[in-house]
Amino acid sequence: MADLKVTIAGVTLANPLIAASGTFGFGREYGELYPLSALGGISCKGITLAERPGNPPPRVAETPSGMLNAVGLQNPGVEHFIREDLPWLRQQGTAVIANIAGNTPEDYCAMAERLSDSDVDMIEMNISCPNVKQGGVQFGTSCQGVGSITGLVRRYCKKPLMVKLSPNVADIGEIAAAAEAAGADAISLINTLTGMRIDIDSRRPILRNNTGGLSGPAVFPVAVRMVWQAAQRVNIPVVGLGGIATWQDAVEMLLAGADALQIGTALFTDPYAPVKILQGLEQYLEKKGISSVTELTGAVQPW
Repeated sequence: MADLKVTIAGVTLANPLIAASGTFGFGREYGELYPLSALGGISCKGITLAERPGNPPPRVAETPSGMLNAVGLQNPGVEHFIREDLPWLRQQGTAVIANIAGNTPEDYCAMAERLSDSDVDMIEMNISCPNVKQGGVQFGTSCQGVGSITGLVRRYCKKPLMVKLSPNVADIGEIAAAAEAAGADAISLINTLTGMRIDIDSRRPILRNNTGGLSGPAVFPVAVRMVWQAAQRVNIPVVGLGGIATWQDAVEMLLAGADALQIGTALFTDPYAPVKILQGLEQYLEKKGISSVTELTGAVQPW
C-alpha cells in the first residue's frame, strides 16, 4: 500500500484529506457516520472573537454545479470553541485546525494568541473578511493587505499558521508570495468566488446579503489554475481546495501543486465524499505503482 502521510508546516497528517472549514462544523454530526480518524484533519467552522449569529436568511442557495452562501460566519466564539468543542475534537484521532476570521487586525491577533495556548494543531487564517478599519476592503485582496495582517498575526501565533487566500485577486502568485514573506507556514486556496443570482419574479437577489460565496464543482478549474500558479511562487506547503468532489479531482489538484487537500461543498451532497475520495486515491496510487502520495505534488508537466 502507498504511504498516504503528508506533513504540512510540521504537522503530520495520516492522509492528505482535510474537511474544509464551514462545511463540517466541528465534526460532531459527521462523527456519527464514520470515525473522524479516517480524515487527515478537520478545519473547523470559522470562529470569531465573540459569538456571531450570522446573516439573516435566505443565506444559502443552489446554483448550477455549486452553491452560493452568505452565512455570515455564524459561530459560538473562540472561548466556546476552546471550552466545549476542542476537548471532544482532540479525542477523534485527527489533526485539528482552528479557522479564524475577523474584521480588525486586533481580532485576528487576539484569537491567534488565545489559540496558541490551546491544543489545536494549526491555525488557518481566513483573510477574505472586510477590514472595517480600511473601509471594508478585504484583507486578502492586495499584497500589502495580506503581508500586513499575516505579519501582525505571526507575532502572536505560536502554532503553525496557514493563510487561506481569496481568489478575488488579479495575481494569486503575488498574493501567495506576500503571505510567505510575512511569515505564513502554509497557504490554503481557494476560498469562495464572489457571486450573485437574481429572482426574476421578485427582482430581488436570491440571497438576503445580495452577494455570496460561490463554491462547488463550478469553481474547480479556477482552483486548479490558482493552486498551480501559487505553488510555483512559494516554498511553503500549499493546501488545495475549491470544488473537489471525486478522487480524480483530488489527483488533479495534487498534480497542480497541492501538498494536501480540503473537501468542502461536496460534503453537502455526499457526507461520505472524503472517505470515497481517499479510497479512489489509494487505488490510483496502487495502480500506478506510486509509493507515496507526496510524489504526485506538483508533478504536472505543462506543455
